[in-house]
Amino acid sequence: MPTEKEKMISGAFYDPGDDELARDRIAAQLFMSKYNQTTLQDIAIRRDLLEAHLGGVGERGTIRTPIFIDYGYNIFVGDRVFMNYGCVLLDVCPITIGSDSQIGPGVQFYAADHPRDTGDRETSLETANPSGIGRHLGRPITIGRNVWIGGHAVIMPGITIGDHAIVGAGSIVTRNVPPRGRVAGNPARPI
Repeated sequence: MPTEKEKMISGAFYDPGDDELARDRIAAQLFMSKYNQTTLQDIAIRRDLLEAHLGGVGERGTIRTPIFIDYGYNIFVGDRVFMNYGCVLLDVCPITIGSDSQIGPGVQFYAADHPRDTGDRETSLETANPSGIGRHLGRPITIGRNVWIGGHAVIMPGITIGDHAIVGAGSIVTRNVPPRGRVAGNPARPI
């Protein structure tokens, strides 16, 4: 029988009130508290914190503070990635950001999702769930190599953005973006 954590990472319905997941979120909050208090001069401290808490961190990357995460261990950042201030990564499933990508301020990555069917949502709230907050699910996000994402864009669950693509600032990305694609708007459309 898979654990709630295993179900979550695989994208299956899971109970976010599970004790293990609750402990993992506390660990993520402690990480954010420490990391978000560092400054640019704390390069070694930042690196140690990122390597200890994220799923993978490439060489010579920069993640500006503050950063907001659900768990951290599902975040994989390639070499030379730049992530500007105030990014949000809801990493219930893997979020992978390819090498040489540039992420603007306030970009939000939502691997967390919820059932679309109203019956599923109602049923999940009525189960004997100890958390009392229903079932959740997620879908992984994959950002290719050398992608540029403008400030305050939102990347929805299950999205793949291909290598060398550009996402305009403020875009809501609801569909996959092909390699070298350029999208902007709400919802994001090819430009």
